[in-house]
Amino acid sequence: MNAPHPRAAGGFTVVEVLAALSIFAFAAVMMASAYLNVLNSYEAAARGAVVDEDFAFARQQVLREPDPRRLEEGGEFETAGGRRAKWSAEIAPTTIADVYRVTFSCELTSAGATGPERRSQSFLLLRPTWVTDPGVRGRLKEETKTRILELKAKREQEAAFR
Repeated sequence: MNAPHPRAAGGFTVVEVLAALSIFAFAAVMMASAYLNVLNSYEAAARGAVVDEDFAFARQQVLREPDPRRLEEGGEFETAGGRRAKWSAEIAPTTIADVYRVTFSCELTSAGATGPERRSQSFLLLRPTWVTDPGVRGRLKEETKTRILELKAKREQEAAFR
């Protein structure tokens, strides 16, 4: 008869235990690293949401301002989160009567930040009250009417060829 192997009744060898411990330690480090990355992502997303809110509030200040001169002067205010918002706007006329292109810029600074957060946005505003020269307004309306009629005639020609 064969005698049983002396190791069969024992347990794990030192090498097996060390291999198991090293695999466990590697898995624990990887899980901890993934957990910290998730926490950092949550913090960055929350910080970004607050900045977005402050930027949207400053943009609302621009949209509510009826006077274009005061709008171009810009403004500053303290946000609810304790940051300082400084905004400015550039107004440019378009080829459409009473429609203006506004380039809005905002800078948000806070005490603990390394530098200011800057954002810019360009949008169109319909402001009939901003007209400074009624002659220009009339000319723009006439040019728009001409463009519309030309487009309409072009579409009718294309429909006739089909």
